[in-house]
Amino acid sequence: MLATAESCTGGWIAQELTALAGSSAWFEAGFVTYSNAAKRQMLGVAAELLTPGGPGAVSEETVRAMTHGALANSQAAVAVAVSGVAGPGGGSPDKPVGTVWIAWQWEQKSEARCFHFAGDRRAVRQATVEAALEGLLRLLN
Repeated sequence: MLATAESCTGGWIAQELTALAGSSAWFEAGFVTYSNAAKRQMLGVAAELLTPGGPGAVSEETVRAMTHGALANSQAAVAVAVSGVAGPGGGSPDKPVGTVWIAWQWEQKSEARCFHFAGDRRAVRQATVEAALEGLLRLLN
């Protein structure tokens, strides 16, 4: 079973997965945690990760905590999480628009990667969905 924990994609990954006939056999839950409060409340992401001075919502630590929370709050054995700066605003010198962290967790293993996608808001979000799904396919094959 698979669960998603999404921020910048707003449920797009879950939508793509559930568009597949038969997905109810392997898709368990989708968490759309766009705000930091939702990340804390729904996934148990530690407040110190999200407060000033911490790594922030767009970080390896946060997406790893999101996959952990998705697994802890579902019956899934595999989780993917995304958090990023889709734009057009919200970027910073350290995390410019297009910066996205993606994490995958399964069988006590996890992987996280930082991506820098180009384009407008839609392009960044679409590239995030594609990278998240490609990562799932890679780890499941």
